[in-house]
Amino acid sequence: MALEAAASKEPMKERPSGVDQAEVLSRTFDFDVLACVRCGGRRRLLAYVKQAGAVRAILEHLGLPTAGASLTPAPAPPQAAWC
Repeated sequence: MALEAAASKEPMKERPSGVDQAEVLSRTFDFDVLACVRCGGRRRLLAYVKQAGAVRAILEHLGLPTAGASLTPAPAPPQAAWC
């Protein structure tokens, strides 16, 4: 019981993903996100930014919108003529 209590108090460590996200995108969309469209060279990943405040600050600094896109609901399926 004490071992379970001690284990629950330890912060969860983030496990590295077995597959790189760029590889997942490449497999899914058949598009290499690390290939530069201008020179054809390879980009390299500098950092992952996960905190919302940090992402917002970077977007504001770049003059990009910080609000998410507003999505309209999907239209209802057409009714069958025989109904």
